[in-house]
Amino acid sequence: MELRRVSVPTQTLAPTGATNAYVLGDTNAILVDPADRTADLDAAVASASVEHVLVTHAHPDHVGAVAHYAESCDAAVWARAGREERFERATGVPPDRTFREGTAIADATVVETPGHAPDHVALAADGAILTGDLVVSSGSVVVGADEGDVRAYLTSLRRLYARNPDRLFPGHGLAIDEPRAEIERLLRHRLDREATILAAVRDGASALDEILNAAYDKDLSGVRDLARTTTAAHLDKLAVEGKVEWDGNRALVADSGR
Repeated sequence: MELRRVSVPTQTLAPTGATNAYVLGDTNAILVDPADRTADLDAAVASASVEHVLVTHAHPDHVGAVAHYAESCDAAVWARAGREERFERATGVPPDRTFREGTAIADATVVETPGHAPDHVALAADGAILTGDLVVSSGSVVVGADEGDVRAYLTSLRRLYARNPDRLFPGHGLAIDEPRAEIERLLRHRLDREATILAAVRDGASALDEILNAAYDKDLSGVRDLARTTTAAHLDKLAVEGKVEWDGNRALVADSGR
């Protein structure tokens, strides 16, 4: 299947400073994650017959030009079933249709991949998967306590690994030619971070900032807020698993985790 990637400059926190929009197919094509209108994206859209517009999730750096391209292409706008209001708030456009796990849209199939965001999905087509912010080609994915879920994110990564795709097309950065190796890297990173957070609590850190300072051994200038919400998200997971007691402000080792 024809796949066109267009890097769109955005105010994303990702290290690339851009979000990938994709045009999938030639006829009955799908426009995925139109972050903003650009001349390059206009050209990619004009080169196909776009009949569907959707986003992998409704974060601001993925949705900026949904309304424009939906109107200019007279395309059907899709959103995750049960998340229609969230989608409309983010895009300003009510969806025409909804999808869920396994929904076929043109020649692609929806794969639910929550964790980074509650409405996050990927698209599988011809052995490849458009991953949105489930997987990135460098660095790591933010899974914050505001709306992220570390347990769900890890499950989504493992589901992607089990599918064993040929290639990944992420929401930020270049295509990934060794999917399993990249998924393993992200799993390892997330579990290593969790281990340092749990060790910090076991060593006596209790307030969120104390745990953060103990768990991160690098300069957090410019990203401290992201590290803080990530730490809180991991504490949420550890609390669900009964390893810590966590009230959103302070953490203690749970009796079962001693």
